[in-house]
Amino acid sequence: MVEDSNLAKKFEEKNKFTEEELKQVKNIQTSYANVQNQFGQLKMAQLRLDEQEVDLELNVKSIQDEEKKFLDGVTEKYGQGTLNSQTGEFTPSETSSKS
Repeated sequence: MVEDSNLAKKFEEKNKFTEEELKQVKNIQTSYANVQNQFGQLKMAQLRLDEQEVDLELNVKSIQDEEKKFLDGVTEKYGQGTLNSQTGEFTPSETSSKS
């Protein structure tokens, strides 16, 4: 019986992780969880950046539309030419004829 008991104890010891091994398993699991959390945070940041990018693209489109409308209006009023934005002086193109 004693021999059976010793065999059972050896079997149990052989098939059981040591405290150090269990600690390593837990450390690895914690590392995976931390990386997964960081991936989640990164994805959320990407989503926010994507939303900001879309907003900026819409803003650019709006500014371009405003610019086109303005240029169409001043071209109709003054004809083709160039503007010195510092002095406000408009110089008509030589081929431009005001209607």
